[in-house]
Amino acid sequence: MPKQKTSRAAKKRFKMTGAGKLLRRRARKAHLLEKKSAKRKRRFRHQDAVSGSDSREVRRMLGLKRERS
Repeated sequence: MPKQKTSRAAKKRFKMTGAGKLLRRRARKAHLLEKKSAKRKRRFRHQDAVSGSDSREVRRMLGLKRERS
């Protein structure tokens, strides 16, 4: 059976923590920043966890078999 290839797009967008959680960047920080408050833009800097319903698909794209314990 051939090896499963990692999605290069997913590899650039998601990161796994040591505990096995998946992280993603927050949306809405690409453009039109003048009208957004400084507090709101500051919050965009931090990464957020991938939702549980999406994590299975992201793991598949990254070539991960199962969750780490």
